Amino acid sequence: MKFAKGLVLGLGWVTLVAWAQPKLDAHTRKDIDRHRAMAQAHEEAAKCLESGRPEAECLKQLQARCKGLAIGKYCGMKHEH
Repeated sequence: MKFAKGLVLGLGWVTLVAWAQPKLDAHTRKDIDRHRAMAQAHEEAAKCLESGRPEAECLKQLQARCKGLAIGKYCGMKHEH
């Protein structure tokens, strides 16, 4: 009986959390996916640099990964050196 009560309470929370999530249109979902893809490309560039490979090689890899995804040769993000 305790299991059933816990299950009902658990399902209630899941329903409440799902209901509280905003409804996102297709454009917003696509934008979110693009940001995640850019973040992944930048993470790969950071790992490339950590491995000791030359910056030019890592930048070339970043540019290839971001082609058609972001604006500019820095995949939508540039910082000062």
